[in-house]
Amino acid sequence: MRGAQKTAKGVSLYSRYVNRPAGRILAAAAYRAGLTPNQVTLISAAFSFAGVAALALVRPSWGLAAAVWAALAVGFALDSADGQLARLRKESSPAGEWLDHVVDAAKIAALHAAVLISFHRFFDLPGPGWLLVPLGFQSAALLIFTGGLLADKLKPRGAAAAGAPAPPPSRLRAVALLPVDYGVFCSVFLLLGSERVFLAAYTALFVVHVLFLVAFMAKWFRELTAIRPV
Repeated sequence: MRGAQKTAKGVSLYSRYVNRPAGRILAAAAYRAGLTPNQVTLISAAFSFAGVAALALVRPSWGLAAAVWAALAVGFALDSADGQLARLRKESSPAGEWLDHVVDAAKIAALHAAVLISFHRFFDLPGPGWLLVPLGFQSAALLIFTGGLLADKLKPRGAAAAGAPAPPPSRLRAVALLPVDYGVFCSVFLLLGSERVFLAAYTALFVVHVLFLVAFMAKWFRELTAIRPV
């Protein structure tokens, strides 16, 4: 399973030391159970959307906080497991990658929509303008996700291999990326038992995502602009 890992470059400490090792265990279990990577992707979606549904339909409490976090965290670990399983079984395919990304995009959109519904149904907000926070967060998160995917796909595949060996992944960068790691974001739902604390933490992460979005967009556009057409 260690040989079925992606590179650690551009990955936060949470994904590197928590989510990927958890996904490795789940991928091994799925391999022994005879599951396909696409089946693991769908199981991941089932956990994630169960958490989304609970968030939208149930009044916030500490019990709900634990349940939502657990469902989202397991779904995220399974999201890592499907790719590891595909590489282990040598079954990586465009269709599997497409399904994985579609589920990820739907999960991001639905999760922030569920926060909006919960805010509207259950929260005593300071004003109606706070309902715009989940909408803004949803847009920022989706732009970071899709912008990163597109930037990676549009870069020439052989560019990095032509020069010297790639340097080891930066630990400082891995720490800096923690605020925009999906696993860290899932942890904010552990605060659902307190409306004020959750609202403050969710809003703070929204602001951080907007700042990272601006930085990422500038970086990706600069890198793609530097590519000379063949």
